[in-house]
Amino acid sequence: MDNGAKLQPQNPVPPRAPMTPRVSTPMVSAPKKRRKAVSLDKRKARSGWLFVLPFVLGLLLVYLPVIAESFRYSLSSMTFDSSAGFVIEFIGLENYQEALFVDPDFVQTLLSGIKGLLIDIPAIVIFSLFIAVILNQKVLGRAVFRTIFFIPVICATGIMGTIASVTSQYNDYIGDQSQSINNGQLESFSINADMITMLFENMKIGTEISDVVISAVNGISSIIERSGVQMLIFLAALQSISPAIYESCAIDGATTWETFWKITFPMISPMILVNAIYTIIDSFTSESNVVMRYITNTYNTGGGEGGQTVSAAMAWMYFGVIILIVLVVFLIMKAYIFYQRRD
Repeated sequence: MDNGAKLQPQNPVPPRAPMTPRVSTPMVSAPKKRRKAVSLDKRKARSGWLFVLPFVLGLLLVYLPVIAESFRYSLSSMTFDSSAGFVIEFIGLENYQEALFVDPDFVQTLLSGIKGLLIDIPAIVIFSLFIAVILNQKVLGRAVFRTIFFIPVICATGIMGTIASVTSQYNDYIGDQSQSINNGQLESFSINADMITMLFENMKIGTEISDVVISAVNGISSIIERSGVQMLIFLAALQSISPAIYESCAIDGATTWETFWKITFPMISPMILVNAIYTIIDSFTSESNVVMRYITNTYNTGGGEGGQTVSAAMAWMYFGVIILIVLVVFLIMKAYIFYQRRD
Protein backbone atom coordinates (compact mmCIF):
# COMPACT_ATOMS: atom_id res chain seq x y z
CA MET A 1 0.00 0.00 0.00
CA ASP A 2 1.33 3.30 -1.04
CA ASN A 3 1.48 5.56 1.95
CA GLY A 4 1.64 8.53 -0.31
CA ALA A 5 -1.64 7.69 -1.99
CA LYS A 6 -4.59 9.67 -0.86
CA LEU A 7 -7.31 7.85 0.89
CA GLN A 8 -10.56 7.88 -1.15
CA PRO A 9 -13.86 7.28 0.56
CA GLN A 10 -15.56 4.08 -0.46
CA ASN A 11 -18.96 5.73 -1.02
CA PRO A 12 -18.37 9.17 -2.33
CA VAL A 13 -21.21 11.66 -1.60
CA PRO A 14 -22.26 13.60 -4.70
CA PRO A 15 -22.02 17.31 -4.37
CA ARG A 16 -25.24 19.04 -3.46
CA ALA A 17 -26.90 21.12 -6.11
CA PRO A 18 -27.15 24.78 -5.34
CA MET A 19 -30.38 25.61 -3.54
CA THR A 20 -32.74 27.85 -5.50
CA PRO A 21 -34.67 30.32 -3.43
CA ARG A 22 -38.38 29.52 -3.13
CA VAL A 23 -40.74 32.16 -4.46
CA SER A 24 -44.04 32.37 -2.55
CA THR A 25 -47.08 32.62 -4.85
CA PRO A 26 -50.07 34.61 -3.64
CA MET A 27 -53.27 32.69 -2.82
CA VAL A 28 -55.82 33.03 -5.64
CA SER A 29 -59.46 32.43 -4.71
CA ALA A 30 -61.79 30.55 -7.06
CA PRO A 31 -63.82 32.80 -9.31
CA LYS A 32 -67.36 33.42 -8.09
CA LYS A 33 -70.17 32.14 -10.24
CA ARG A 34 -72.07 34.96 -11.81
CA ARG A 35 -75.82 34.85 -11.81
CA LYS A 36 -77.11 34.01 -15.22
CA ALA A 37 -78.84 36.99 -16.72
CA VAL A 38 -82.53 36.40 -17.39
CA SER A 39 -83.55 37.17 -20.92
CA LEU A 40 -86.26 39.68 -21.70
CA ASP A 41 -88.56 36.99 -23.07
CA LYS A 42 -88.33 34.97 -19.84
CA ARG A 43 -89.02 38.05 -17.75
CA LYS A 44 -92.07 38.78 -19.89
CA ALA A 45 -93.20 35.19 -19.49
CA ARG A 46 -92.91 35.46 -15.71
CA SER A 47 -94.84 38.71 -15.75
CA GLY A 48 -97.51 37.03 -17.84
CA TRP A 49 -97.90 34.17 -15.37
CA LEU A 50 -98.09 36.70 -12.53
CA PHE A 51 -100.79 38.54 -14.44
CA VAL A 52 -102.96 35.41 -14.95
CA LEU A 53 -102.29 34.01 -11.48
CA PRO A 54 -105.58 35.36 -9.98
CA PHE A 55 -107.53 33.76 -12.82
CA VAL A 56 -105.70 30.44 -12.38
CA LEU A 57 -106.37 30.44 -8.64
CA GLY A 58 -110.01 31.33 -9.22
CA LEU A 59 -110.32 28.55 -11.79
CA LEU A 60 -108.80 25.95 -9.47
CA LEU A 61 -110.50 27.01 -6.25
CA VAL A 62 -113.88 28.31 -7.43
CA TYR A 63 -114.82 27.24 -10.95
CA LEU A 64 -113.54 23.66 -11.08
CA PRO A 65 -115.55 22.53 -8.03
CA VAL A 66 -118.67 24.15 -9.50
CA ILE A 67 -118.05 22.52 -12.89
CA ALA A 68 -117.55 19.11 -11.28
CA GLU A 69 -120.75 19.56 -9.26
CA SER A 70 -122.68 20.54 -12.39
CA PHE A 71 -121.47 17.45 -14.24
CA ARG A 72 -122.47 15.34 -11.25
CA TYR A 73 -125.98 16.83 -11.35
CA SER A 74 -126.30 16.05 -15.06
CA LEU A 75 -125.78 12.35 -14.27
CA SER A 76 -128.07 12.26 -11.25
CA SER A 77 -131.65 12.74 -10.17
CA MET A 78 -132.55 15.11 -7.37
CA THR A 79 -135.46 14.65 -5.02
CA PHE A 80 -136.43 16.47 -1.87
CA ASP A 81 -137.06 14.61 1.36
CA SER A 82 -138.46 16.52 4.32
CA SER A 83 -136.27 14.57 6.72
CA ALA A 84 -133.06 14.18 4.72
CA GLY A 85 -133.24 17.26 2.48
CA PHE A 86 -132.15 16.98 -1.14
CA VAL A 87 -131.31 13.40 -2.13
CA ILE A 88 -129.05 12.93 -5.17
CA GLU A 89 -129.09 9.55 -6.91
CA PHE A 90 -126.88 8.52 -9.83
CA ILE A 91 -128.95 7.63 -12.93
CA GLY A 92 -126.35 7.73 -15.72
CA LEU A 93 -127.34 9.27 -19.06
CA GLU A 94 -131.09 9.43 -18.48
CA ASN A 95 -131.09 13.24 -18.29
CA TYR A 96 -129.29 13.45 -21.63
CA GLN A 97 -131.75 11.03 -23.21
CA GLU A 98 -134.67 13.05 -21.89
CA ALA A 99 -133.22 16.29 -23.25
CA LEU A 100 -132.58 14.79 -26.71
CA PHE A 101 -135.52 12.44 -27.23
CA VAL A 102 -138.24 13.40 -24.75
CA ASP A 103 -138.09 17.20 -24.73
CA PRO A 104 -139.77 18.31 -27.99
CA ASP A 105 -138.12 21.73 -28.27
CA PHE A 106 -134.52 21.47 -27.10
CA VAL A 107 -133.00 20.06 -30.30
CA GLN A 108 -134.90 22.51 -32.50
CA THR A 109 -133.89 25.43 -30.27
CA LEU A 110 -130.27 24.28 -30.34
CA LEU A 111 -130.19 24.00 -34.14
CA SER A 112 -131.90 27.36 -34.66
CA GLY A 113 -129.53 29.05 -32.21
CA ILE A 114 -126.47 27.59 -33.95
CA LYS A 115 -127.81 28.61 -37.35
CA GLY A 116 -128.40 32.19 -36.23
CA LEU A 117 -125.01 32.51 -34.59
CA LEU A 118 -123.19 31.11 -37.63
CA ILE A 119 -124.60 34.10 -39.49
CA ASP A 120 -123.85 36.67 -36.79
CA ILE A 121 -120.27 35.64 -36.01
CA PRO A 122 -118.75 36.25 -39.50
CA ALA A 123 -120.76 39.47 -39.77
CA ILE A 124 -119.38 40.75 -36.44
CA VAL A 125 -115.76 39.90 -37.30
CA ILE A 126 -115.97 41.42 -40.81
CA PHE A 127 -117.76 44.56 -39.60
CA SER A 128 -115.32 45.15 -36.73
CA LEU A 129 -112.35 44.71 -39.09
CA PHE A 130 -113.90 47.13 -41.60
CA ILE A 131 -114.52 49.79 -38.94
CA ALA A 132 -111.05 49.29 -37.42
CA VAL A 133 -109.38 49.85 -40.80
CA ILE A 134 -111.39 53.05 -41.28
CA LEU A 135 -110.69 54.35 -37.77
CA ASN A 136 -106.98 53.58 -38.17
CA GLN A 137 -106.72 56.22 -40.90
CA LYS A 138 -105.31 59.62 -40.01
CA VAL A 139 -108.48 61.66 -39.97
CA LEU A 140 -109.60 64.54 -37.80
CA GLY A 141 -111.47 63.42 -34.69
CA ARG A 142 -110.77 59.71 -35.01
CA ALA A 143 -110.58 59.36 -31.21
CA VAL A 144 -114.16 60.64 -31.00
CA PHE A 145 -115.30 58.14 -33.63
CA ARG A 146 -113.60 55.29 -31.75
CA THR A 147 -115.43 56.30 -28.59
CA ILE A 148 -118.75 56.44 -30.43
CA PHE A 149 -118.34 52.92 -31.75
CA PHE A 150 -117.39 51.62 -28.30
CA ILE A 151 -120.32 53.25 -26.47
CA PRO A 152 -122.76 50.39 -27.35
CA VAL A 153 -120.43 47.94 -25.61
CA ILE A 154 -120.59 50.00 -22.41
CA CYS A 155 -124.36 50.35 -22.67
CA ALA A 156 -124.77 46.58 -23.16
CA THR A 157 -123.07 45.74 -19.84
CA GLY A 158 -124.32 45.89 -16.29
CA ILE A 159 -127.80 47.22 -15.59
CA MET A 160 -128.37 48.25 -19.22
CA GLY A 161 -127.72 44.73 -20.43
CA THR A 162 -130.05 43.32 -17.77
CA ILE A 163 -132.83 45.72 -18.80
CA ALA A 164 -132.39 44.78 -22.45
CA SER A 165 -132.43 41.07 -21.62
CA VAL A 166 -135.59 41.37 -19.52
CA THR A 167 -137.26 43.44 -22.22
CA SER A 168 -136.37 40.84 -24.83
CA GLN A 169 -137.79 38.03 -22.70
CA TYR A 170 -140.97 40.00 -22.10
CA ASN A 171 -141.40 40.65 -25.81
CA ASP A 172 -140.86 36.98 -26.53
CA TYR A 173 -143.51 36.15 -23.94
CA ILE A 174 -146.17 38.39 -25.45
CA GLY A 175 -145.26 37.14 -28.91
CA ASP A 176 -144.51 40.54 -30.46
CA GLN A 177 -141.08 40.01 -31.97
CA SER A 178 -141.30 43.15 -34.15
CA GLN A 179 -141.07 45.38 -31.06
CA SER A 180 -138.12 43.57 -29.52
CA ILE A 181 -135.42 45.92 -28.27
CA ASN A 182 -132.60 43.45 -27.83
CA ASN A 183 -132.81 41.42 -31.03
CA GLY A 184 -131.61 44.33 -33.14
CA GLN A 185 -134.48 44.31 -35.58
CA LEU A 186 -135.51 47.93 -35.23
CA GLU A 187 -137.70 49.65 -37.76
CA SER A 188 -134.92 52.04 -38.73
CA PHE A 189 -132.74 49.08 -39.76
CA SER A 190 -135.46 46.83 -41.20
CA ILE A 191 -135.45 46.14 -44.93
CA ASN A 192 -137.95 44.89 -47.43
CA ALA A 193 -137.34 41.15 -47.65
CA ASP A 194 -139.30 40.85 -50.88
CA MET A 195 -137.04 43.35 -52.64
CA ILE A 196 -133.90 41.54 -51.54
CA THR A 197 -135.34 38.18 -52.59
CA MET A 198 -136.31 39.58 -55.99
CA LEU A 199 -132.83 41.08 -56.42
CA PHE A 200 -131.13 37.75 -55.73
CA GLU A 201 -133.56 35.92 -57.99
CA ASN A 202 -132.66 38.26 -60.83
CA MET A 203 -128.99 37.55 -60.12
CA LYS A 204 -129.72 33.78 -60.27
CA ILE A 205 -128.70 33.32 -56.65
CA GLY A 206 -130.49 30.91 -54.33
CA THR A 207 -132.88 31.96 -51.61
CA GLU A 208 -130.56 30.65 -48.88
CA ILE A 209 -128.05 33.46 -49.51
CA SER A 210 -130.83 36.05 -49.60
CA ASP A 211 -132.07 34.79 -46.21
CA VAL A 212 -128.56 35.17 -44.80
CA VAL A 213 -128.24 38.73 -46.14
CA ILE A 214 -131.70 39.71 -44.85
CA SER A 215 -130.93 38.29 -41.40
CA ALA A 216 -127.56 40.06 -41.23
CA VAL A 217 -128.95 43.44 -42.35
CA ASN A 218 -131.94 43.25 -40.01
CA GLY A 219 -129.58 42.55 -37.13
CA ILE A 220 -127.16 45.38 -37.93
CA SER A 221 -127.83 47.18 -34.63
CA SER A 222 -127.01 44.02 -32.69
CA ILE A 223 -123.86 43.55 -34.77
CA ILE A 224 -122.73 47.10 -34.00
CA GLU A 225 -123.45 46.60 -30.32
CA ARG A 226 -121.35 43.43 -30.14
CA SER A 227 -118.38 44.63 -32.24
CA GLY A 228 -116.73 47.08 -29.85
CA VAL A 229 -114.19 44.74 -28.21
CA GLN A 230 -113.26 43.15 -31.55
CA MET A 231 -112.77 46.59 -33.06
CA LEU A 232 -110.32 47.58 -30.32
CA ILE A 233 -108.35 44.37 -30.78
CA PHE A 234 -108.10 44.98 -34.53
CA LEU A 235 -107.04 48.58 -33.91
CA ALA A 236 -104.24 47.44 -31.62
CA ALA A 237 -103.11 44.92 -34.25
CA LEU A 238 -103.17 47.52 -37.02
CA GLN A 239 -101.14 50.00 -34.99
CA SER A 240 -98.52 47.36 -34.20
CA ILE A 241 -97.53 47.09 -37.89
CA SER A 242 -94.35 49.00 -38.60
CA PRO A 243 -94.83 52.06 -40.86
CA ALA A 244 -91.56 51.14 -42.61
CA ILE A 245 -93.33 48.17 -44.21
CA TYR A 246 -95.94 50.46 -45.75
CA GLU A 247 -93.22 52.86 -46.91
CA SER A 248 -91.44 50.00 -48.67
CA CYS A 249 -94.67 49.00 -50.37
CA ALA A 250 -95.26 52.57 -51.53
CA ILE A 251 -91.72 52.77 -52.94
CA ASP A 252 -92.29 49.50 -54.83
CA GLY A 253 -95.45 50.97 -56.34
CA ALA A 254 -98.00 48.76 -54.56
CA THR A 255 -101.59 50.01 -54.52
CA THR A 256 -103.67 50.38 -51.36
CA TRP A 257 -105.67 47.28 -52.27
CA GLU A 258 -102.53 45.20 -52.78
CA THR A 259 -101.00 46.53 -49.57
CA PHE A 260 -104.06 45.51 -47.57
CA TRP A 261 -104.19 41.94 -48.87
CA LYS A 262 -100.42 41.35 -49.00
CA ILE A 263 -99.32 43.17 -45.83
CA THR A 264 -102.16 44.26 -43.53
CA PHE A 265 -104.35 41.18 -43.71
CA PRO A 266 -101.55 38.62 -43.09
CA MET A 267 -100.08 40.71 -40.27
CA ILE A 268 -103.38 40.89 -38.37
CA SER A 269 -104.46 37.32 -39.17
CA PRO A 270 -103.64 36.08 -35.61
CA MET A 271 -106.04 38.68 -34.24
CA ILE A 272 -108.71 37.50 -36.68
CA LEU A 273 -108.48 34.07 -35.05
CA VAL A 274 -108.60 35.62 -31.57
CA ASN A 275 -111.65 37.71 -32.44
CA ALA A 276 -113.40 34.77 -34.08
CA ILE A 277 -113.01 32.58 -30.99
CA TYR A 278 -113.94 35.46 -28.68
CA THR A 279 -117.07 36.20 -30.73
CA ILE A 280 -118.11 32.54 -30.75
CA ILE A 281 -117.83 32.20 -26.98
CA ASP A 282 -119.41 35.60 -26.30
CA SER A 283 -122.35 34.89 -28.63
CA PHE A 284 -122.99 31.36 -27.41
CA THR A 285 -122.97 32.39 -23.74
CA SER A 286 -124.95 35.62 -24.06
CA GLU A 287 -128.11 35.95 -21.98
CA SER A 288 -130.02 36.92 -25.14
CA ASN A 289 -129.09 33.60 -26.77
CA VAL A 290 -132.21 31.51 -27.37
CA VAL A 291 -130.50 28.31 -26.19
CA MET A 292 -129.31 29.92 -22.97
CA ARG A 293 -132.81 31.26 -22.32
CA TYR A 294 -134.31 27.84 -22.98
CA ILE A 295 -131.90 26.15 -20.55
CA THR A 296 -132.64 28.81 -17.91
CA ASN A 297 -136.39 28.37 -18.35
CA THR A 298 -136.00 24.60 -18.05
CA TYR A 299 -134.09 25.10 -14.81
CA ASN A 300 -136.76 27.41 -13.38
CA THR A 301 -139.93 25.72 -14.65
CA GLY A 302 -138.85 22.21 -15.58
CA GLY A 303 -140.83 20.27 -13.04
CA GLY A 304 -139.19 20.93 -9.69
CA GLU A 305 -135.93 19.22 -8.90
CA GLY A 306 -136.00 17.20 -12.14
CA GLY A 307 -135.74 20.35 -14.23
CA GLN A 308 -132.49 21.28 -12.54
CA THR A 309 -130.74 18.05 -13.44
CA VAL A 310 -132.13 18.00 -17.00
CA SER A 311 -131.05 21.61 -17.51
CA ALA A 312 -127.56 20.63 -16.32
CA ALA A 313 -127.47 17.92 -18.99
CA MET A 314 -128.65 20.45 -21.62
CA ALA A 315 -125.93 22.88 -20.54
CA TRP A 316 -123.23 20.22 -20.86
CA MET A 317 -124.41 19.24 -24.35
CA TYR A 318 -124.45 22.91 -25.32
CA PHE A 319 -120.95 23.29 -23.92
CA GLY A 320 -119.79 20.33 -26.02
CA VAL A 321 -121.25 21.95 -29.16
CA ILE A 322 -119.44 25.21 -28.40
CA ILE A 323 -116.11 23.44 -27.88
CA LEU A 324 -116.57 21.49 -31.11
CA ILE A 325 -117.31 24.64 -33.13
CA VAL A 326 -114.33 26.47 -31.58
CA LEU A 327 -112.06 23.51 -32.41
CA VAL A 328 -113.28 23.38 -36.02
CA VAL A 329 -112.79 27.14 -36.49
CA PHE A 330 -109.32 26.95 -34.96
CA LEU A 331 -108.21 24.07 -37.18
CA ILE A 332 -109.55 25.75 -40.32
CA MET A 333 -108.06 29.17 -39.63
CA LYS A 334 -104.76 27.83 -38.31
CA ALA A 335 -103.67 26.94 -41.84
CA TYR A 336 -104.06 30.56 -42.95
CA ILE A 337 -102.54 32.34 -39.97
CA PHE A 338 -99.27 34.22 -40.49
CA TYR A 339 -96.94 34.59 -37.51
CA GLN A 340 -94.12 37.08 -37.87
CA ARG A 341 -90.71 35.72 -36.88
CA ARG A 342 -88.64 37.76 -34.47
CA ASP A 343 -85.08 36.50 -34.61
